[in-house]
Amino acid sequence: MRSYLLVALLLCAFPVYAAEEPDQEIHQELRGILATLQSSINEGNYDAMLPVVSRNIRATPINQEVMSSHEEVTAYFKKWFGPGGYLKKLDMKLDADALTELSADKTWGLVRGSGLERYILSDGRKYDMKTRWTATVAKESDGKWRLRAIHIGTNFLDNPILADAESWIKKMAVAGSLGGLIVGAVLGFLFGRRKK
Repeated sequence: MRSYLLVALLLCAFPVYAAEEPDQEIHQELRGILATLQSSINEGNYDAMLPVVSRNIRATPINQEVMSSHEEVTAYFKKWFGPGGYLKKLDMKLDADALTELSADKTWGLVRGSGLERYILSDGRKYDMKTRWTATVAKESDGKWRLRAIHIGTNFLDNPILADAESWIKKMAVAGSLGGLIVGAVLGFLFGRRKK
């Protein structure tokens, strides 16, 4: 009975805690930026993210290209994904480690987190890349919060593309060894017959 009472008290207290979250309105708007970025990328509707992205964006995605304007953001995604792109699709899930750290005057904030980016190649292969990201958001002159800068990185020593390449190299080494044995056996057989 005591445990049920404790659970009931915790459930009742949660809305009070959520309502008392410092700068709740700002954090809700910032969560909206993250949700808009994810949905526009996952749906392949890249222009839908532009209203929450600063015109002076400074973005570095996982491949370390750079973007410094709305036009460059759109061009980047159209170059890499969808019809005519190098890759078929990108599904992205970004999670913040904690609430955005806001400046004292509440005009900018800093946040970091983890991500999972699933790349689907034109041949159907899928690569799940674990990432870490750091972003800066800013309250702009129209009173709206926007993504001002983001940098995304991955562990280049431990990722599925590297693992796939290593696997391919091992397969080629085995195939080369087997090929060498077969060629050696054939040559040995031919030269052995000649001597006789």
